[in-house]
Amino acid sequence: MSKFKLEKAFQTVQEKDHKAFISYIMAGDGGLDALKDQLLYLQEAGVTAAEIGIPFSDPVADGPVIQEAGKRALAHEVTLKRVLEYLTIHQDSFTIPIILMTYLNPVFQYGAEAFAEDSRKAGVSGVIIPDMPIEEEGEVSEALKQKDLALIRLATLTSPEDRIAKIADGAEGFIYAVTVKGTTGVRASYQDDVASYLQRIKSKSAVPVLAGFGVSSKEQAEELGQYCDGVIVGSKIVELFHEGKKEEIKQLIPHATVKVN
Repeated sequence: MSKFKLEKAFQTVQEKDHKAFISYIMAGDGGLDALKDQLLYLQEAGVTAAEIGIPFSDPVADGPVIQEAGKRALAHEVTLKRVLEYLTIHQDSFTIPIILMTYLNPVFQYGAEAFAEDSRKAGVSGVIIPDMPIEEEGEVSEALKQKDLALIRLATLTSPEDRIAKIADGAEGFIYAVTVKGTTGVRASYQDDVASYLQRIKSKSAVPVLAGFGVSSKEQAEELGQYCDGVIVGSKIVELFHEGKKEEIKQLIPHATVKVN
């Protein structure tokens, strides 16, 4: 199924007049064996897709909550290879698309072709590599394309118009629109220019545009959802799983109230 599973999930959401809701979790936070239960819980809660973070020693895009989750996962000796092996064993349990979020170094060490092949075997639909600019996609993007995996690009608030156009040209899966200047993490509010920024990306993109970084409440998801195709929630979900408050995760998903205008 690969990236087509992701495309189908977005199509289903649109047909229901909902906005997409992608949840982020750190693989191995609480031990790798916790991953299946977390994914099944999110699936039952109604998320559109699940983004799985791979723990890394130098997570430049991650805020404090996800950094700490990564440290806990590394303490359990969780690696990219172990995560893919685990997903391969359990993939039949998951109906939602799985997206990997990893940095370039682990992919480089793994080997682009081997990474793409093992991701396909694991039932992965897409990959996010936040420290890999378009100019350096080459080898990785070609390997992923051969296995029908979407390479998901990021846009930022500081991206100029021509850069946004370049990101949108040939984008796969969806565009991850970073809505804050800085790392991931819970935010109380957003800058005034976020709405126009999201609308600018949407005007250029043939794939869905999702807002991420800092979304931590249903109200924020609803607010941002007015200007794009959905949201990605990470730090808050990681925090709630870690604190044993998983029931509160359902309160973040605004499917019943976020409608297409």
